[in-house]
Amino acid sequence: MTDARTDDATLSGRMDRLPFTRMHLRVLTGSGIGWALDAMDVGLISFVIAALAVQWELSPTETSWIASMGFVGMAVGATLGGLLADRFGRRQVFAITLLVYGIATGASALVGGVALLIALRFFVGLGLGAELPVASTYVSEFAPARMRGRLIVILEAFWAVGWTAAALIGFLVIPGSDDGWRWAFAIGALPALYALAVRWGLPESPRWLERQGRVDEADRVVSSFESSASMTTQARRRLTTGPIMIPPAATTVSQRLRTLWSGEFRLRTASLWLVWFCVNFAYYGAFIWIPSILVAQGYDLVRSFGFTVIITLAQLPGYAAAAWLIEVWGRRTTLSVFLVGSALSAIVFGTASTEALIIGAGMALSFFNLGAWGALYAVTPEMYPTSLRATGSGWAAGVGRIASILAPLAVPGLLLAGGTPLLFVVFAVFFGVAAVAAWGLADRRGASLDAR
Repeated sequence: MTDARTDDATLSGRMDRLPFTRMHLRVLTGSGIGWALDAMDVGLISFVIAALAVQWELSPTETSWIASMGFVGMAVGATLGGLLADRFGRRQVFAITLLVYGIATGASALVGGVALLIALRFFVGLGLGAELPVASTYVSEFAPARMRGRLIVILEAFWAVGWTAAALIGFLVIPGSDDGWRWAFAIGALPALYALAVRWGLPESPRWLERQGRVDEADRVVSSFESSASMTTQARRRLTTGPIMIPPAATTVSQRLRTLWSGEFRLRTASLWLVWFCVNFAYYGAFIWIPSILVAQGYDLVRSFGFTVIITLAQLPGYAAAAWLIEVWGRRTTLSVFLVGSALSAIVFGTASTEALIIGAGMALSFFNLGAWGALYAVTPEMYPTSLRATGSGWAAGVGRIASILAPLAVPGLLLAGGTPLLFVVFAVFFGVAAVAAWGLADRRGASLDAR
């Protein structure tokens, strides 16, 4: 594979020269709302599990499977979603994923037993797992190079909005009645409606259109962004003259998967998969179980949910710090520093014995861990060319979801073996391994996306 032209006459050059326009804002907020709804659903299940464990008298094994089955679906969804997005387009797959998990979440409100809930969690996860890597790929392909990392971290910051909404629903709705958890799932069905807005309200990625040979469509999308920038006619003429070159690239599923492990991408892929695996294990192991752990430590349901709301609010400044630092320090340094901060916070949280220390360490864990997530989502699509971008992002996320399946299942055993201190030391080790693996990634701060 050879590098594509990136001068100002190419589609890539035209996109990278743009300022941040109202069209960029439309793509970012449209994708971000979907991202927030995704986070809301993932967050809700932690509160639902804590409530159902009491109401249905569930065993730790049953609650673990409710959490893990969603992640089984996410693992499958992430790998399939990336492949489908490289084949059928980013916007199409993004909308379908919202529809799938919105309907499955709404259906969960009607279940009468744990077996059906576990089955529906698979389909919820299927949609969720596909949506995240597709959405980050989609936004990265619109973002100008000089601000791409920052915009992806801002996109990931919508996760905090959704998780905060989940925490508030958990605090205000779920404890209100025996059917509170059903109302929570009903609210979680909103993505099914939002899928229509995504399908008809957002443009397709011009980089993907170009790769499919649909050059006229790609040009119309880019021209709409240029028009929204209020540029002079002379400046627009400079951007739109010259040939658009489409270099050869991997086109079939088998070619894409083989290329992930070719000499050019082998180290990036291995490092990326390791980071995704470790971060997923530590994050989902900790945050899915925090409400239940607090209840087990003697705090009542309402109080433990209240603590979780406060802890969750620290995610937003974590994203803000990462969004600024990622264009100052670069991708690898920002990711590694935030992962080290996550490891140290996990150790403190695991040994905290007072309310103040629990809340303080939990907020630090939220700050550093979600900042790390923002950096990880920013760097992942940059590792691969356009023809491989969604596939590479999806498979990295899919490998990560394997860890998110294992983590909730491992928590009861770790708690039994050494209690909360051992559990969070294990999470700290996973964060530390991820911090080291981050240095195997390429740092493409300010560079144009590979158009191959």
